[in-house]
Amino acid sequence: MIPETRARRELQALLEAAVDAIIMIDGTGHILALNSAAVRLFGYASTEALGRNITLFMPASMAAEHDRHIARYLETGEARVIGRGREVEARRRDGSTFPAHLSVGRVPDSDPPRFIGFVHDLTPQRAAEEENQQSQAHLAQVSRFAAMGEMAAGIAHELNQPLSAIATYAQACDRMLERPEPDLPEIHAALKQIAAQALRAGEVIRRLRHMVSNRQTDRVPVSINEVIQELATLASTDMRHGEIDLVFDLSQDAGAVSIDRVQVQQVLLNLLRNAIEALDGLAGERRKIIVGTRCLADHEVEVFVRDRGPGIPQDTVDRMFDPFYTTKRSGTGLGLAISRTIARAHHGTLAHRPNPDGGAEFYLRLPCMEREAAT
Repeated sequence: MIPETRARRELQALLEAAVDAIIMIDGTGHILALNSAAVRLFGYASTEALGRNITLFMPASMAAEHDRHIARYLETGEARVIGRGREVEARRRDGSTFPAHLSVGRVPDSDPPRFIGFVHDLTPQRAAEEENQQSQAHLAQVSRFAAMGEMAAGIAHELNQPLSAIATYAQACDRMLERPEPDLPEIHAALKQIAAQALRAGEVIRRLRHMVSNRQTDRVPVSINEVIQELATLASTDMRHGEIDLVFDLSQDAGAVSIDRVQVQQVLLNLLRNAIEALDGLAGERRKIIVGTRCLADHEVEVFVRDRGPGIPQDTVDRMFDPFYTTKRSGTGLGLAISRTIARAHHGTLAHRPNPDGGAEFYLRLPCMEREAAT
């Protein structure tokens, strides 16, 4: 039998060795003991905290409920926190709050009852998560700019067409106005063409600015087919230059999804560019890319990008979603890694499977609005 004084000293040494805050309270919620970690975490000296209600460490919104939870537990045995871990907001002496993980247990055979709480400060974890999110957002921004840089020639060509048309129609109007009797209907038609071509150029610029804009995630309900069709403006130039057929196979049953339109378009644009590069050097019917949608049984919609290229070797399949892994001479190895991160942030998946007709097929699965509402 260990002497009581020795047992107390060993218990106190155990409490002081703990990294997390440990607090003992009685059945009325008053503090009986706390370790040095609790003193450091909450900012109260032991003499200030002992004998006071545990709500001293809680924001007002939680303090109002705490005593009722204890009373309910002692009366009914119904546990809300006791025996379970949960995340809570805690309050320091200076009034500031911080996220914490709280675990509470009842001291066995204690009469009157006593409870011990373990408080783990989640502030460093939350800061690391926020830093990681900021890093991912920065990488996504870099990826968007890199993609736009690769498409610069195509975008310039896309803009050159309406600008050239505007110049041509403007010159025609000038010549017609110099005639003794200008053909006003013809001039009017030319002016309409100028306006139409200016709108076309503006739309190209708008889409480009939207793609590279650095902003917070903005999820809205939208038709997935509509999102895919909007890619045509940016992708069509590369398709024409590469003499590649872009075929859309969109299911009319593909419903709405709640997504950040720009981020998902970034994923699909990256998959399209990879497919275009996979067809380099091929000819004939193999120079075709199919982008399609289908509904799945588990309330998901799938978007797939399918090519008839040489396919992807197994050693590359195992690593291609790893950050900085690339088989391209000038690639960054971030495109697929960031794309998968975006998919997961939307509660979706991004993966690869071989194309049965030869080549590769990447697919993005996203929850439909019905499933989003249920979760």
